[in-house]
Amino acid sequence: MQLLHIDSSISGEQSISRQLTASIVTHLQHSTSGLEVIYRDLVATPVPHHTPALWQRKIQALSKGEARQALSSGEEAAIERDFAITNAALDEFLAANIVVIGAPMYNFAIPSQLKAWIDCISVAGKTFSYTEQGPEGLCGDKKIIIASSRGGIYNASSPLAALDHQESYLSSFFNFIGVNDLTFVRVEGVNMMGGEQRQQALSTALAQIETLKVA
Repeated sequence: MQLLHIDSSISGEQSISRQLTASIVTHLQHSTSGLEVIYRDLVATPVPHHTPALWQRKIQALSKGEARQALSSGEEAAIERDFAITNAALDEFLAANIVVIGAPMYNFAIPSQLKAWIDCISVAGKTFSYTEQGPEGLCGDKKIIIASSRGGIYNASSPLAALDHQESYLSSFFNFIGVNDLTFVRVEGVNMMGGEQRQQALSTALAQIETLKVA
C-alpha cells in the first residue's frame, strides 16, 4: 500500500499543517503494515504553474494529433521539463492508495503551490472522464486526508464561513474526481485568540489523528 505525503505551507518549522501531516503519516505508518511513503514538498520542489505552452503540450499528449506551436529549442526543452514534472506528480497521485495533504488557508483559499499541484492531477481520462451523463470521477478507490490550518475560524457555524474557499474548494475538487473517503483534520483560530486557543485546537486535532484508520 502506498501513501503520498504532500506539504504546501511556506511557514517551515512553524507550520501547523506540516506538523499535522507528519503526525498523520507517523500514525498511519505505525498502524498499517508495509505502508510505503512518497513525500513531495511543494515549496522546496514546486511543480510548474501552467502556461499556454505547457497547457498545449498536455492537450497534444491527450489528443495525440493536435498541432503544436513552434518553439525555440530552449523553450521546447523547458516545456518538456515542465511536462515531465507534471506527469511525475500525476503518476505519484495515481499510484497512491492514501494521500495526506497539508493545506493551510492563505487569504481565504489554498496556497498557489497546492493549486499548481491540483492542476497537475486534474487530467481528463486519468482522474476524471466526460460521459453522456456528465463528468465522472475515476478516483473512488483513494483515501484523502487533509490537514487544514487556519488563522481565523471559518467552520459552518462561524459568521466567516462564507469566506472559506479553502476546504470548500478542496472538497469540491476531490468529490469531482470521485473521492468519497475524504477527511479533514482541522486546526483553526490560531492567529486570533492567542497561544491557549492554538494549543487547544492542536490538541484536539492530534487526538483526532489517533482515531484515523486506513480502512
